[in-house]
Amino acid sequence: MKRFSLIWIVLFLLTLTVAAQKFRAMPGMDTAALQALIDKANGRGGGCVTFSPGRYLIGQLELKSGVELHLEAGAILMGSTSPYDYAPLETNQVAGDRLKDNSHRGLIVSKDAKSISITGEGTIDGQGLALALAVDSLHHTGELKDPNYNERRQRPSELARPTLLNIIGCEDVRIEGVRLRNSAGWGLSFNRCKKMVLSHLDIHNRAYWNNDGIDLTDCRDVKITDCCVNSADDGICLKSYDPNSGNEEIFISHCEIRSSASAVKFGSASYGAFRRIHIRGIRVFDTFRSALAIESVDGATIEDVVVDSITAVNTGNALFIRLGQRSGNRKGVVRHIRVTNLSVQVPFGRPDIDYDLRGPEVDYFHNIHPAPICGIPGNCIEDVLLENVQIVYPGRASKGMAYIPLWRKGDVPEQVQKYPEYTMFGELPSWGFYLRHIRGITMRNVRLSLEAEDFRPAIVEEDVEGLVMENCLTE
Repeated sequence: MKRFSLIWIVLFLLTLTVAAQKFRAMPGMDTAALQALIDKANGRGGGCVTFSPGRYLIGQLELKSGVELHLEAGAILMGSTSPYDYAPLETNQVAGDRLKDNSHRGLIVSKDAKSISITGEGTIDGQGLALALAVDSLHHTGELKDPNYNERRQRPSELARPTLLNIIGCEDVRIEGVRLRNSAGWGLSFNRCKKMVLSHLDIHNRAYWNNDGIDLTDCRDVKITDCCVNSADDGICLKSYDPNSGNEEIFISHCEIRSSASAVKFGSASYGAFRRIHIRGIRVFDTFRSALAIESVDGATIEDVVVDSITAVNTGNALFIRLGQRSGNRKGVVRHIRVTNLSVQVPFGRPDIDYDLRGPEVDYFHNIHPAPICGIPGNCIEDVLLENVQIVYPGRASKGMAYIPLWRKGDVPEQVQKYPEYTMFGELPSWGFYLRHIRGITMRNVRLSLEAEDFRPAIVEEDVEGLVMENCLTE
């Protein structure tokens, strides 16, 4: 009773001036008191809730229209490790089984709100490992069953594990300056949002599996700038689950990314459109898969993509562009793709060998993979420009490890319905680029080099029309 009274006395004093509330750390869970402040600020037309330095233990908080959460340096919001403190939100998505990789829960959530912000120099820490292990334990005791539990990999599904931020259907969203840590699943998840600014964020999300950095699902008018992402899964990922929507007018600039998957990725959920996407000034380090992956496999139209100035060191693959068809009869489109000033160093060994959580290796022997750009029979990628590209490969290929001679290049499987990944085709007959089912591709000022010998040719193409090569060198 004493604690209850103290909380409401603090609430009364703090809400006298809604525009500049300060909240100080108190023992025990702070969720109810904080939610009451957010609700009151929202009821009065908006305001800022400021966190002084200290630790705050919270369950799920709902951020409402007009409210800013400001974390001063030294303020740390610690997520509860009890799954019972997180409730699912309705997302209104329409793509069926593909929803299984998208959690509806989060530490800080917001739905259909306008003008919301999280700012400051403080930290949001989801305590994701402890939370994920609690979800796992409750599933095995039968107390809280996860119907989508991954039996093969022995871990709870993404649906059962909360994200750090889960923002749905919101407009005018600003996330600036804060440090974001240790989600049980994806880090920052934005679904059907528009007019967003994400800047100067420090994201370290390596506590558990599926720890993406930033995920945009069917969002519009988004700027992501000057962010540092270190993630156990994709760094910055654009997805679409709605065939009638998509990601449009997305600008990603001057970010640094480390990942046990891909640094910047489109897909694999790709039902709606990806249009007018501009990416520039991205620095990639120690990344297991691709520096840039562009994938339409569920019927998406991906067009008018401009990528400039990606530098990647110790990264498994430079570029992967894929047009597949895994979702019934829906045919996708990939066209008008511009990639300029791309510089990548591909290592011989695993780029993420020193990570606690490492990407899953393929189950076949292979030499170092080239960068594939592949459509499918009867549905070709169109109009691709690669300009000012430098890729350094390690070489050291051995025919004893794996061997696809040029006269058997047609034996490379099409994998029309397979999950898209640059390793999806198995051993490939080239070491630099593998081009297949393309109509119109220009390679200008492309330099491919080897650190040691490789018996394969640098570039192999099949069913490619309109290949233009200008000032291309291999060495």
